[in-house]
Amino acid sequence: MHFVHLLLGVGCEIFAVSFLKASEELSRSWPSVFVLVGYVAAFYFLTLSLRVLPIGISYALWSGLGIVAAGIIGLIVYKQRLDLPALVGMGMIIGGTLVIHIFSGSLEH
Repeated sequence: MHFVHLLLGVGCEIFAVSFLKASEELSRSWPSVFVLVGYVAAFYFLTLSLRVLPIGISYALWSGLGIVAAGIIGLIVYKQRLDLPALVGMGMIIGGTLVIHIFSGSLEH
């Protein structure tokens, strides 16, 4: 269940970050509400995952998945281009996340 909580937290964080640009520096009401609610929910689920998962591993997985998702959202929703170094860097983040998940003895599988 701890990975479910972590993934729910990541999903809520992705939801929140996808509205940051639309909030126009938190000056637009509804996008700003979505940002705030998304981040509160995200941190709530992160705290639930920390009952079992080490904080360093949890945050590495959280941030890695969030970075890649934010890049994809920027590409699809806001038509922001990703150059080769950005794609290579995101590939390395995905690779690092997989290494942690598959090989780390710090995680319960």
